[in-house]
Amino acid sequence: MKTILKVDYVVLKVFNNNIILANNNGKEKILFEKGIGFGKKVGEIIKKGTEIDKIFTIENQFNVQNFNEIVSKNDEKFLALCEEIIYDISNKLGEDLSENIHIGLTEHISFAIKRLNNNEEIQNPFLIEIQTLYPQEFELAKEAAIKIKNSTGVLMPDGEVGFIALHIHSARNNGKLSNTIKYSYIGNKITEYVEKELNIVIDKTSLDYARFLTHMRFAIERIMKKSLIKNDLLNIIKESYPKSYLVAEKVAKILENELEVKVVEDEVAYIAMHIQRFRVSVENN
Repeated sequence: MKTILKVDYVVLKVFNNNIILANNNGKEKILFEKGIGFGKKVGEIIKKGTEIDKIFTIENQFNVQNFNEIVSKNDEKFLALCEEIIYDISNKLGEDLSENIHIGLTEHISFAIKRLNNNEEIQNPFLIEIQTLYPQEFELAKEAAIKIKNSTGVLMPDGEVGFIALHIHSARNNGKLSNTIKYSYIGNKITEYVEKELNIVIDKTSLDYARFLTHMRFAIERIMKKSLIKNDLLNIIKESYPKSYLVAEKVAKILENELEVKVVEDEVAYIAMHIQRFRVSVENN
């Protein structure tokens, strides 16, 4: 659905024939419309009443400053690529994204390309967790990686795709990313502990692992919000799976130390159920 500009805008930058950066009264907007940038020069006016396919607004002055710095350091073709990626992500999700993505994602892609051209690949310690917890964002990130490869010739490895997925996830959650990293860190720590206690190696691509990781994510959210949970099977789980319950109690201690919040017995029992699934799965393989 087209949007009609309600005021005049001054052209600040022409990324390509279809994307421009414009300003009105301190508010910067990235305007998408076929042919809108054709023949335009900096300082020209985009008239009120012009039909626009898509508008991204950058209002926070700190973001405006950072975005303008990024614009000054990168060429129009690269900026157009990044904005087309963001445009596609927003359209496919059917959501408005945090304005931070225009800074964070563009800057990340820029640095990633430079690193990879210098054979400096950074490992992503949260790759499995990102793929498991945010499959939609990861698929969109893979599509973005294809666009980057087609435009720049640089192939984004899975670790970089994972980082792009985190930027997308952050942009869907009002720019918040710290909890994502924290959850992944805690999930890794708990997984390593469970492997050590049960003397097993967990298949990070297995359905059991995906279930466990998802459960831990929601458990952490419940614990942080102090949302009480009732587990009617508490006593049965303690009696039927004593070893798994003992490990779950120690996992609960890890959560308490990391989150500084008490973990109730009912939650421990749920953790024990997922640990038991690991034991059964490993024993049957």
